[in-house]
Amino acid sequence: MSKIFEQLLEKRHLDKDFLYPKYENSENPFSLVDMDKAINRIQKALDNHEKILIYGDYDVDGVTASTLMEETLKLTGIKPDDISIMLPDRFADGYGMSPKLIENAKKQGVKLVITVDCGSSNHNIITELNTLGIDTIVTDHHETPSTMPEAIAILNPKRKDKPTENLQNLAGVGVAFKLAQALVGQGLIKSGQEKWLLDLVLIGTICDNMLLTGENRILGYYGMKVLAKTRRPGLLELMEKAGVKKLNSESIGFQIGPRLNAAGRLKTADLSLNLLRSTSQAEAALLSEKLEILNKKRKNEQISATREIIKRGVNSNPVIIETGQFHEGILGIVAGRLVEEYHKPAFVLTEVENGILKGSGRSFGDFNLAEALNFTQETIIGGGGHAGAAGVRLEQKNLYQFREQINAYYRNLKLPDQTKYLTKPADLELIDFSGLNLDLLEELKLLEPFGAGNEEPIFCLKNVEIANLTRMGTERNHLRIDLRDKNGKYFKLVSFYAPENWLNLDPDYDHIEPLIKLSENDFNGTKSLEARIIDINMI
Repeated sequence: MSKIFEQLLEKRHLDKDFLYPKYENSENPFSLVDMDKAINRIQKALDNHEKILIYGDYDVDGVTASTLMEETLKLTGIKPDDISIMLPDRFADGYGMSPKLIENAKKQGVKLVITVDCGSSNHNIITELNTLGIDTIVTDHHETPSTMPEAIAILNPKRKDKPTENLQNLAGVGVAFKLAQALVGQGLIKSGQEKWLLDLVLIGTICDNMLLTGENRILGYYGMKVLAKTRRPGLLELMEKAGVKKLNSESIGFQIGPRLNAAGRLKTADLSLNLLRSTSQAEAALLSEKLEILNKKRKNEQISATREIIKRGVNSNPVIIETGQFHEGILGIVAGRLVEEYHKPAFVLTEVENGILKGSGRSFGDFNLAEALNFTQETIIGGGGHAGAAGVRLEQKNLYQFREQINAYYRNLKLPDQTKYLTKPADLELIDFSGLNLDLLEELKLLEPFGAGNEEPIFCLKNVEIANLTRMGTERNHLRIDLRDKNGKYFKLVSFYAPENWLNLDPDYDHIEPLIKLSENDFNGTKSLEARIIDINMI
């Protein structure tokens, strides 16, 4: 083990249990309240050959969870013809259980509805299903109301009445997987078969930005191994179309995830669902090509909306609230871009029907969007979500009041400087390049998958000189910096779409301390170590 890697483990307080977690140390699925009730109800459905409807969500977490739940039920012996999946339409239904579910369930003769990644707040829908003799099992990970719906079972680690502390950070697909583990424990699924579902757990967990510590570290570690061996035609075709060359958390978060999300953002998530469920390479190739086209359209919509808002400028309030004629499927992404640009929480809204606005918010640090929306309940039509991401609907006439209330709530919190949550401090400072090599990069891979709570390591390079600086690309907006350390050794840094102040560095006068992440350059079969610039400190 290299000295740098040892120092990194010490700095992060990591041990061999983190580097090499054991699957058998994952949390007991029966620690989730109502798990026994859920198992018993699924056993009844199996015994009586009942029809089951899985109801999911339109994002990556919801789509992967829906696929996982279907495969889980099949592993118990439930016939494929007895299982159907329904996803809401982002534009017509919004988040959560749609009233259309009731009609679909009646038409299909469904006796059991199992939700994934939703359902904890859908009291009325579940009550109506009950009156029709249709039972509901909820599997979810969102914040819950003080009272729970009258479902047969509610598997949610964030239940206010009976929280499961060690599973708080599970994604919706993670909660669904705990149900699969419980079915293994009860002998309804052969032990070991559930592990092949972990590729779906990994993708949904990373794309929902859940903490990759504790239970998620275990599931994510083995999920990487399963994804590397995946035989799913849909994932294989998607990765080929996306140009995935190295399978890691970055390719999952920035290549696989956005394409799976594109369908739900611009059209219907059924496209992504069908891709994950596909058993035909030809069908998977066609579906992945459609997703590729949608993803390009999503990028263009997102760039256009972000540029429009930045061009016109935002006011000085601590929380940005902007409206425009934007595609509602990209509102959350644009809000995230505004957070990056202005270092403030942001809501972006658009008119979805006459006089009605729909929006998405993104936050960071100590400002909890779900709690902020609770403060505006009398002003908005509805809203909710997580601390860092939430949705809202309100009447256009109440926009001014909504803006005032959100910002008043923020000011009343009297939060200390929140920008510290957006800065990326270095894990270690390096005074020369002697320990930077491909062997170190291989060691760093032991920490994968990276994500929230287990970020990719950042190094600060000190005592360096700029030996050469080159603008690259047709628009000359990419940057290469060749550094020289005190021992005369050289090291290459790159930055794509570099900020103007980086592009204008003067090698003769500017002294810098770059913050970097290590990467591998494979040129014509020759591998070498280089780095991506995360930030540059001027000294």
